Amino acid sequence: MKRILWLTLSHGLVLALGFAAGIYTLPLLIAPPPPDALQVGRASEGALFTGQFRRDLKDSDALHWGEGEVSVGATRIALRGRLAPGPDYKLYLSPEFVETEADFARLKPRMQRVGDVKTFENFIVELPPGVEPQGFNTVIVWCETFQQFITAARYR
Repeated sequence: MKRILWLTLSHGLVLALGFAAGIYTLPLLIAPPPPDALQVGRASEGALFTGQFRRDLKDSDALHWGEGEVSVGATRIALRGRLAPGPDYKLYLSPEFVETEADFARLKPRMQRVGDVKTFENFIVELPPGVEPQGFNTVIVWCETFQQFITAARYR
């Protein structure tokens, strides 16, 4: 009986660890190739604003972070930098700077969801028609599936 309990617990633990590792690595395996420096440079030309993703934000940690320069233009947002890999990243514009899940939840009704972030080194996300970045001051990367703050940058 003791052996069956031990085997059940050990196999359950290995299964849970494997599942967690799969959730973490799957986005890496299915991610499209990131835009290169030249593409990001072109996308950043004529940017209206720039900001910095930093690793030292309140709710950023070893698994949830971003770093690099974000360029916000009239038609697109581009990152020259890196994000911690993860599933279901979304890009938002916010009227106030956010660095915690609680702040994100509080301000989400006033935010504008821009689109999906599918790469973890550099990205270019096109703005939907009618989105005016001048009406906001912060760009945020958020994991929708796990309701997890990744990073943010104040751009004005």
